[in-house]
Amino acid sequence: MRWVAIFTDGPEMLAVRREREPAHLAYLQQHHERIRIGGGLREQPGGPFVGGLWVIDADTRDQAVALIENDPYYVPACRSYRLLVWGKALPGDVIL
Repeated sequence: MRWVAIFTDGPEMLAVRREREPAHLAYLQQHHERIRIGGGLREQPGGPFVGGLWVIDADTRDQAVALIENDPYYVPACRSYRLLVWGKALPGDVIL
């Protein structure tokens, strides 16, 4: 099952990003078979990050939540998320 996590960052998240970026990127790499696509969101090119988005393959909502909440970037005081089930329109892998 595919899930989409949409993250919203508070202003304090910038310091978390600076401090934990290497651990976060290692976490994404370690879980690349489940976190299929991930990246930061900005309101404009070159602007500050305001959140992020992941496409997750997980059998259950609990598995997707565990992936999110074990990420070094997940600090509830600085970052919230919305988790939605996603159905892809066309079959096959996505190539970006």
